[in-house]
Amino acid sequence: MGAAIAQETLTATDRCDRCGARAYVRVTLPGGGELLFCGHHGHAHKEALTAASASIQDESQSLTTTPSTAPEGER
Repeated sequence: MGAAIAQETLTATDRCDRCGARAYVRVTLPGGGELLFCGHHGHAHKEALTAASASIQDESQSLTTTPSTAPEGER
């Protein structure tokens, strides 16, 4: 999805600005604004965001990874 930027990892409390689902994509616009998108909407708007020279942090790959054990506290 374009150049990744070093920012805080998105969490379950971060929500898509379009539909309210969990956000996996953070977009920083050249003018300084920030948008959050779920994987679906992040990928749907990828071309326009790239054309606008937005910085994109895409963590949607975490949707396809399965941890081998439950996180600490969930066992």
